[in-house]
Amino acid sequence: GLVDILCEACERLKWKEPSKIQRETIPVALSGRDIIGLAETGSGKTGAFALPIIQALLEKQTKLFALILTPTRELAVQISEQFEALGASINLKCAVVIGGVDLNTQKLMLEKRPHIVIATPGRMVDHLKHTKGFNFKTLKYLVIDEADRLLNKDFEKEFDAILSAIPKIRNTYLFSATMTKKVAKLQRASLNDPVKVEVSNKFQTVSKLKQKHLFIPEKFKNIYLVYLLNEIGDKSIIIFCNTCIHVQEATLMLRYLGFSSIPLHGQLSQNQRLGVLNKFKSKEKSILIATDVASRGLDIPHVDVVINLYVPMHSKDYIHRVGRTARAGRDGESFIFVTQYDVMLFLKIEEQLGHEIEQYNPIEDEVMVYMDTVNKAYIMAQQACVEELLFCCCNFMVFPSFNYF
Repeated sequence: GLVDILCEACERLKWKEPSKIQRETIPVALSGRDIIGLAETGSGKTGAFALPIIQALLEKQTKLFALILTPTRELAVQISEQFEALGASINLKCAVVIGGVDLNTQKLMLEKRPHIVIATPGRMVDHLKHTKGFNFKTLKYLVIDEADRLLNKDFEKEFDAILSAIPKIRNTYLFSATMTKKVAKLQRASLNDPVKVEVSNKFQTVSKLKQKHLFIPEKFKNIYLVYLLNEIGDKSIIIFCNTCIHVQEATLMLRYLGFSSIPLHGQLSQNQRLGVLNKFKSKEKSILIATDVASRGLDIPHVDVVINLYVPMHSKDYIHRVGRTARAGRDGESFIFVTQYDVMLFLKIEEQLGHEIEQYNPIEDEVMVYMDTVNKAYIMAQQACVEELLFCCCNFMVFPSFNYF
């Protein structure tokens, strides 16, 4: 049901055929219905809502036509890139409204009345309060992406403020990997007789993902990591940690050992975060070490392997993390390091998945060959991080001199 100009745009992006969620969603969206889209991560949800919105825009030609809300800055930038790529031939204008970027620069963008605004909730509320003359009176579409995350307590007040500032007569698309109680509540409050499009009936990983776990002592975790990286070889890898300091330590340790690693976490400035992602996307760096700021929505096609160096506190976060590989029908592999302190969390992950994760058993003697070298590199990394933190405490800054690139 898409017009030729959008079909041609899909061909330019090498989208040869629609994904399951796109095949189910696009005809319903084109008919003018509200939508609840439930699909696993990496299923092509952005295209499912972007294509119908652009087609409607071709008919209406209205500024400030759609608002896309996302939980993370990186996902907002990525969605904007997809909208601009699909709308390149019609001169589609997008504005990305996120924290970490100069507020006045964003005000100028909004004053030009772009067709599509992609925003994180907090910064969007800032503009609704403080940007004179800005409003959403012409808004026709609201998209709530990663709704299960957006509807938690972190965003509740901002979300309510946005809903009260936009027209009640509009189309609303809600996309989530799972139907939580809060998603169901929003359905009742904000959607008009929606069509539920569900291409997976439970929160799960894709079939082409090969998952393995390593059960190891905590004190040997870094040694097994270095062994595994050497076994994997020259591939594109994302390593997930639970805290910013873990990311810093792992990045420095691997650099001392000659690996091409780069960090991504919430303590970086927005320009640093975008720079890191560009280095990784361009394959200039082969290992991205990140907190959960990289776990949702990011579409980097060439990611071969995801390593959970630390078990996430919530089982659903594991599924989002490993969803960074094996995307759009490609193959992928994931590993999770389970120590004596992580058993209960790991069992909850297996319960969520509905199956056991295969165990990976390297030969211990081959792993311990790396022990002395890895321990020395880790001590150096810890010392460097302590020096950085001391500098930060004296100067009221966070990691100011770390060479991220």
